[in-house]
Amino acid sequence: MKYLKTIFHILNILLIIFYLFPGSILGCFFFNDCQIQPQITRDFIISSNHFYAFGLLSFIGLIYQKSKKIMFFYLIFLSIFLELMHYLIPNRSFEYQDLLGNLFGVTISIVIIKLILFFKDKNAKIEKLK
Repeated sequence: MKYLKTIFHILNILLIIFYLFPGSILGCFFFNDCQIQPQITRDFIISSNHFYAFGLLSFIGLIYQKSKKIMFFYLIFLSIFLELMHYLIPNRSFEYQDLLGNLFGVTISIVIIKLILFFKDKNAKIEKLK
């Protein structure tokens, strides 16, 4: 489990760097144009890139952290704070679609973790009865 903490912190730092960079680091790298944002999948109501980024970060953070409540509030704060920072960063703009992608990624992760814990606990109780 210790490696999950390290992975979480590395992903957290990378996400903050990617969010606060005035342009697209991945666009600079892949397309030699910092104005192009690579798209993993098509956006629907929410930004899919933001959903994937915060979903992965949240899932790993929620697995390693014992206090799910503290991690959940940190991730919600981070998702809102980073998106609001786009008002101040040149070549970036605040978008509700991105904010919803962030929040939806965190929310889906917590639901998945809660389901895993629920079924794990349920299976443990069943095994005790045998």
